[in-house]
Amino acid sequence: DSDHGTLRVTLERSAGEVDQRRALFEQNVERESALQQTLSSERSELEQARGRLASLEALQQGALGESGEAARQWLDKLGLSTARRLGEVLRVDAGWEAAVETVLDGWLEAVLVPVPEQLAGELGELRDADLGLLAQNTDATFDATGTLAAHTTGPAAARALLSKVRTAANLAEARSLLGQLSPDESVICPSGEWLGHGFARVQRGSDAQVGVLAREREIEFLRERVAKLNENVDTNTTQLEHARGARVEAERERDERQRELYEQQRRLADLGGQLQHRRGQHDAAGERLTRIGQEITALVEQLDGSRSQISEARGRLDVAVERMGELEQTRQRLDSERRQLLEAREEARMSAREARERAHELALAIEAKRSALASLGQALQRMQVQIAQLATRRDEIVAQLEAGRDPVGALDGERQTYLNQRLLVDKRMIEARKALEERDAALRELEHERQRHEHNLGEQRDQISELRLAEQENRLRAQALSKAISDAGFAIDEVLAALPEAGDAAQWQATLDDLGHKIARLEPVNLAAIQEYEEQSQRKTYLDAQLADLTTALETLEGAIRKIDKETRQRFRDTFDQVNAGIQELFPRLFGGGQAFLELTGDDLLSTGVAIMARPPGKRISSISLLSGGEKALTAVALVFAIFRLNPAPFCLLDEVDAPLDEANVGRFSSLVRDMSERVQFVFVTHNKGTMDAASQLCGVTMREPGVSRLVQVDLEEAAKLAGVA
Repeated sequence: DSDHGTLRVTLERSAGEVDQRRALFEQNVERESALQQTLSSERSELEQARGRLASLEALQQGALGESGEAARQWLDKLGLSTARRLGEVLRVDAGWEAAVETVLDGWLEAVLVPVPEQLAGELGELRDADLGLLAQNTDATFDATGTLAAHTTGPAAARALLSKVRTAANLAEARSLLGQLSPDESVICPSGEWLGHGFARVQRGSDAQVGVLAREREIEFLRERVAKLNENVDTNTTQLEHARGARVEAERERDERQRELYEQQRRLADLGGQLQHRRGQHDAAGERLTRIGQEITALVEQLDGSRSQISEARGRLDVAVERMGELEQTRQRLDSERRQLLEAREEARMSAREARERAHELALAIEAKRSALASLGQALQRMQVQIAQLATRRDEIVAQLEAGRDPVGALDGERQTYLNQRLLVDKRMIEARKALEERDAALRELEHERQRHEHNLGEQRDQISELRLAEQENRLRAQALSKAISDAGFAIDEVLAALPEAGDAAQWQATLDDLGHKIARLEPVNLAAIQEYEEQSQRKTYLDAQLADLTTALETLEGAIRKIDKETRQRFRDTFDQVNAGIQELFPRLFGGGQAFLELTGDDLLSTGVAIMARPPGKRISSISLLSGGEKALTAVALVFAIFRLNPAPFCLLDEVDAPLDEANVGRFSSLVRDMSERVQFVFVTHNKGTMDAASQLCGVTMREPGVSRLVQVDLEEAAKLAGVA
């Protein structure tokens, strides 16, 4: 009773601790949620700031001329690619940005260098680019009081330009100061109105450099803000990780206290039952003592008789053991006969299946013959009907012939008269044809004569055209020769007078052709051949070096490929052997016997395929494609588990693998999953109760209300403990 009361007090104290741990866990969850919201808002603000910063930097680069390709190449050549621009380093008081941008228009993109004068000789290399150079020193030796330079800090050269510009609060004040300025001075307002002797200017955003200084200030602010946000994100991420750890720890402690509470409740229930049981035992103990005394006396008497019975039973046991050994040999022999009969049954089934297929083919052939026979019968009936119709038609024609024999004599007389008339007409037609043929022959002769005259006329016309063309060609040639003689500086009359009267034109043409051939053999002289040869020689040297580099690289690459192929073949062979050994071990466990192995489909290990050959118990060896659905599933599981044994993954997902399996195969599958779960965490989807029994954690989806699904999780070990308490 005292233990029961003490345990009840401990149970109440544990319940209070569970409530405290639950409250602490809820506080940690709220803190983690708040930190998560803060972190999300800061990350969102950080992304926005980064996007704004990137946009402003791109605009600033374009405004400062950093996007010019020609200028950038020139700066790279001189090692000034990282030099800063004036717009990046010049600092201006708030409100005076527009004024400074108006005065320094075109100078904000100037590159800052130590001594600009030393680079003056290199400026001639710039083509199609605008670029300014400015000294980067900040030592100022001028009085900037009352000038625009007083509102800036930066390179002295830029401030020197600004020291010539006075400042005014507004346009009216600027106009009043204009008369007091020296010829090289001017005055400007904060809004950008710039006045001087003989000029006035205002700039309102037409130039790309307007807003550069304000944009640079915003870029600096965004950079600082991004750095600050990065720091805050890192800090909040660390705090969130700590909060998650505290929440997990609080949850773990809550679960431990809850588990201890359940254990104490179970112990309290056990103690209550034991207390009630012991009270009943204490009441019945007296009665049992009396009965025990009586039973002891009877047992002593029975003991003497049981000793003799034990001796007899031991003798019978020895005989039974010997008989069992004999029966074990008989059982093994019968098992062997049973396996042989099973194989014979499978062969008989295959023979019967083949016989059924042959019978089905014969039935199809018989049905085809029957269809052909029916078709022939129908055709025969149609032919008999046609024969009857033809016989009827024959009788009708015979009757018509009998009726038409009487008027034949009269018709023969008329036919003879018409034949005589036809002979006369044919004679006249023959005479007309002869006359027509004579006229045609005369016409053809005349037509032939006309064609001959037209042919002669065409030849004469062609000759006239050729003569005209020759005359035109000679005229053009004479004009060309006359022009060539005039261009050569000779007078045509003097040349004609100098020509001998007995000159031979053919000889002159031969001499001219010979000179032309000699000139053609000389060919044009290339005065730049030496320079081209040097250029081509340098190019050949460069290409030879490139070829040597490529040849070396190709040899290195081929060596690496050969090494990789060799290592790949070795690794593939080792992996194949290990997986093959694994499937040969796991397949009999899943099938309760049989054998399976992997087989290469080709000789080259880099391109070969892999076939699975499986032989379940009582079947011939065959490809996996010939197995049933359940056999395919178990064979695939054996292959997957063999691979997982070789290279275990953190977890393995099995989706209704046991669906086509029967109860015996489900048991073997569950046993193998339980053994493999020591090295690999399995997550499987199943509707089979046998597979569920092998799981340690169940997750299901239930629909307590129509259209509302909920996830239900059950820890089987915890559920077993609670069921034991209940």
